[in-house]
Parts: sequence; C-alpha cells; structure tokens
Amino acid sequence: MGRRFDITFVYDFIPKLLGFLQITLFIVACSMLLGMVIGTAVALPRLFRIPVLQRVSRIYVSFFRGTPILIQLFLIYFGLPELLKGIHLDVTRVPALAFVILTYGLNSGAFISEAIRAAVSAVDRGQVEAAYAVGMSGFHAFRRIVLPQAAAVSLPAFSNLVIGNLKDTSLSFTLGVMEMTGKSQTLGLATQHFIEVYLSLSLIYLAISLALERLFALAERRMRLHEPDVGVLRNQ
Repeated sequence: MGRRFDITFVYDFIPKLLGFLQITLFIVACSMLLGMVIGTAVALPRLFRIPVLQRVSRIYVSFFRGTPILIQLFLIYFGLPELLKGIHLDVTRVPALAFVILTYGLNSGAFISEAIRAAVSAVDRGQVEAAYAVGMSGFHAFRRIVLPQAAAVSLPAFSNLVIGNLKDTSLSFTLGVMEMTGKSQTLGLATQHFIEVYLSLSLIYLAISLALERLFALAERRMRLHEPDVGVLRNQ
C-alpha cells in the first residue's frame, strides 16, 4: 500500500519526469522515421502487385498489426540476438534503446504501409491519366498529382499513429530503458506515492498528446487549402 495522497508530490514529480521527456521523444522520432522508410518499402509491392513480395508484405503487416507491442519488444530484444548468433554476429552489447527503436519502427511501418496504400488508392485514377495525357512522366505525375493528395489523406491516420506511438513508449521500461515511465517506477518505489507519480505521468502524456493533435490539425488544414469548401459549393 502507498502512502496517503498528497497533491504537493504531483508538483514535485512533474519536473523530475520531464527531465526524461527527451528520451521518450527521441524514441518516437526515430521509430517514426524508421517506420516511414519501412512502411514505404512494404507498401510498394502491394501498390504495384508484385506477386511474391506482395505476399511477404501482407504477412509482415498482419504480424505487427495483430500482435501486442509488448510481445514484439520481447521477441526482438531476446530473439534477435539469438538469431544473429547463427551468422556469428554478436549484438548483446547493443543498448536496449536500439532494440526499442527497432521494434517501434517495425510496428509503425506496418501501420504506415497501410495508410500509404489507402491514401494512394484514394487518389482518382483519372487525374493520373490526365497528367499522362498532357505529357507528364510517371515520376512527375506522382510528385505533383498523387503525392500531395495522398499526404493530405494519410495525415489523420499518421497523426493517430504518432500519438499512439508516444503512449506505447511507456512499455520501454520493461527492457530497462529509463524514459518517463521508467523514472516514474523509481519515484514511486522511493516515495511510496504511486498515485501521485502516475497522475503526474498522465498529465504529461495528455499535454503532449493534445499539443501533437493541435499541430497535426493545423498541418492538415494547411495541406487542404487547395481544396474547395464543400459548404460554399453547396450554397452556390
């Protein structure tokens, strides 16, 4: 049992937890960048319907979307070194943070690939054919026609993924990574004020999530400035 609730500990814990915020944000940023690379590579075989790679992409997406992130952390942290021993590659001295980023990158890549595939498929094929008709190459048609619209369509899904990734980083402490949740564990054990420390942690995550949600909403609004206002069209 913890000690009696004391609100003053919340004010004391928040600055101490914020000191580890940079590690949490570092995990999110690196894993999302890695996820973008992986997600794009995984989405391409399904967009262009490459037979063998398309099946591999589906298996990859199904696994990382259908299993808990905590299990994925354990599989990669404990399983990957064992697999690499077969090719005489020792990664036992690699920091746990690297395994965390790799796991979250692979997990994010599965969701990002689906967002990319859905966004590209949502662009009207007639616009691409019109671009070809006026002499655009495939690359220019993708860059000027498909990519801007696909980015606007996929942004809400991407924003949800970033916020979800932020919250999922709280599991990193299970591998010994001292981010905010890991620090909250040590503070709770040291003071026995568990409710206060978890309340402080919740407030920090909530504030960051709301800030990210607002930033992505502003970005989406700017990306859709070229689109006509549906309400105005209906009144005409």
